[in-house]
Amino acid sequence: MVTKPGDGLSAVDDGLAARLARQAGAGRWGLSAGDFAAALTRSVAHRFAGRPAAADLAQYLETLHLEDLALACACARGSEAAWEHFVREFRPVLLRVASRGQQPDRARDVADSVYAELYGLDERDGARRSLFDYFHGRSSLAGWLKAVVAQRLVDRARAARRFEPLPEDDTTLPGTPGGAPFELSPDRHRFLRLGREALAGALVDLEPRDRLRLTLYYSQGMKLAAIGRVLGESEATSSRKLERTRHALRAAVEKRLRENERLTDAQVRECFEQARTDPAFDLARTLPPPEHG
Repeated sequence: MVTKPGDGLSAVDDGLAARLARQAGAGRWGLSAGDFAAALTRSVAHRFAGRPAAADLAQYLETLHLEDLALACACARGSEAAWEHFVREFRPVLLRVASRGQQPDRARDVADSVYAELYGLDERDGARRSLFDYFHGRSSLAGWLKAVVAQRLVDRARAARRFEPLPEDDTTLPGTPGGAPFELSPDRHRFLRLGREALAGALVDLEPRDRLRLTLYYSQGMKLAAIGRVLGESEATSSRKLERTRHALRAAVEKRLRENERLTDAQVRECFEQARTDPAFDLARTLPPPEHG
């Protein structure tokens, strides 16, 4: 066992890492031994507070779900083959878990938001950060994904509860049958209008192919594999480009709200919150019908 200079982590011996990489089938995804060794090192650092004994290290590494770890690492590095496999085998897991107790559109929104985190749309210090970097192989990839989706559902439920009305007196409870509907903000209708206008303008500015991909997915309800066939691209490519477009669309809407409407950061957040909680604010309703010819 050696230590990488400057990182303060207990690194995995090159020979052991190479053997585990072969055992994991890392070469199937074109994953380098160095990248897989880095993933093993992160897993070790997450498990042990200090530098483990050689016997403890070897025993721990043998218990990992190595094939899943290799797949996650390859996806985080942008391997096309790995993403093809992940979309085919694991995207249904995201949708199935997200669908528990949720409306179909909200379930897909949760699943897609997790998918975007996995792809790593956010950048930090010039590098794309993927949620896969936090998978350490101690559980199966399917089990870890289920836990991630479940946590996102809990986070959304908690966020929604922050906006529930307080009772007017000690005997009146929120959600009492016959009670008046609660307006989340006195500017609710204004924020919804501004949000719709900003979204419509941002959609117009999209590249036609990106707009078509959104339309096919949201308005037409087509599956990613079918969209890929229509656009002549792989299912994984359709998925990644869809998530990139969603990310770019949100950024464009925020920019329009700030620059055109002169909204503050807090007001921009309020616009998005109002849109999220309003059932009539539907991307499918805003998107134009597909162009033919």
